[in-house]
Amino acid sequence: MPRLLKITITQFKNYEFSSFPFTERVIGICGLNGKGKTNLLDCIYYLCFTKSYFSGSDLMNTRFGNDGFRLEGTFEPNHPSLTPGEQHSPVENVTETGSSPDIVSKYAGTRKTDQVICIFRGAGRKEFLLNNVPYAKYSQHIGKYPCVMIAPDDIELITGGSENRRRFMDTLLSQLDAEYLQQLINYTKILQQRNSLLKRFAELGKTDWALLEVLDEQLVQPGKYIHPVRRKFTSQMIPLVQQFYKQIADNDELVSLQYESQLNNADFESVLNQHREKDFMLQRTNGGIHKDDITIQLNGQVFKNIASQGQRKSLLFALKLAEFELLKINKGFAPLLLLDDVFEKLDDRRMQNLLHWVCKENDGQVFITDTQKARLEEAFVALNAPYQVIEL
Repeated sequence: MPRLLKITITQFKNYEFSSFPFTERVIGICGLNGKGKTNLLDCIYYLCFTKSYFSGSDLMNTRFGNDGFRLEGTFEPNHPSLTPGEQHSPVENVTETGSSPDIVSKYAGTRKTDQVICIFRGAGRKEFLLNNVPYAKYSQHIGKYPCVMIAPDDIELITGGSENRRRFMDTLLSQLDAEYLQQLINYTKILQQRNSLLKRFAELGKTDWALLEVLDEQLVQPGKYIHPVRRKFTSQMIPLVQQFYKQIADNDELVSLQYESQLNNADFESVLNQHREKDFMLQRTNGGIHKDDITIQLNGQVFKNIASQGQRKSLLFALKLAEFELLKINKGFAPLLLLDDVFEKLDDRRMQNLLHWVCKENDGQVFITDTQKARLEEAFVALNAPYQVIEL
């Protein structure tokens, strides 16, 4: 499975220049709030997804007073090292436990490593490179280093709107299916064009039916690919979520999930026709897979309306662990797992159950942040597994 062996950060968020070797599979990152624990996890996520987990703007990711940033990661890949053109698919403040001082050199002699580099120069000028070869499209990188992040604001996955749950599906499926990602990109682009056209119709007071029909045909094609993939995905995911929820909550509460889509009971062409009048009135597209959702119930009632904080947290972890497990099953190896501030979200017993599952029952690399070094080390010692602690 892929391992991140080293990361070098230049002018990203609160980091001016820092370099961290990762010498173990289980890594704790500790420090007071504001020291950059979450930002370090975000750098790792960025190298896996070509973007930040938290911010859609690279200008917001750039350290104040600077014009750009640079991230570099050294990975031990699960696959033979590839370049984007190929078709087949001493450091400060580091405390180490039972490991070699130079993990990159340790692996370099036995297996080639991958160098992943992002350079952002401001004003939208960004390069993303694998082994010094730039990608023509950033989407070509997605899925090479599968990754799951669990962060405090992820509770919006439970309590927020449907766009949060669609993003959850898309993030996972894009790492498993390159064609899905491309179809999603196409769908989003055509949807924006169709919405702009509807606004123009309202402004001009007339309708170009021929152009609308062309966009409808173009929208249908990727939509028909995306819908069955999501439907199959949710059929695999739902029993896993229920299983993990039962383990984490440790009770017999019945959580039910269902994939809701306008395409479940009608073809896409009919859905567009049914919503055409509403589209003209609201000047946006109201029918399609961009309206999909995963509905969640607890004992037959809407989950977010009745669930306690503890139940919401349990379900969040169940969803994320199901994401982790599906990536592992489909990829054949465990993804990187980034756990931000989870000690504050679960009681001691549930935290130990979670860590035992991700650190002992799985062999993927795990990064965990906490404000308390002693609490991290106590949890790791209880696991009886080699670990590394980085202090910021």
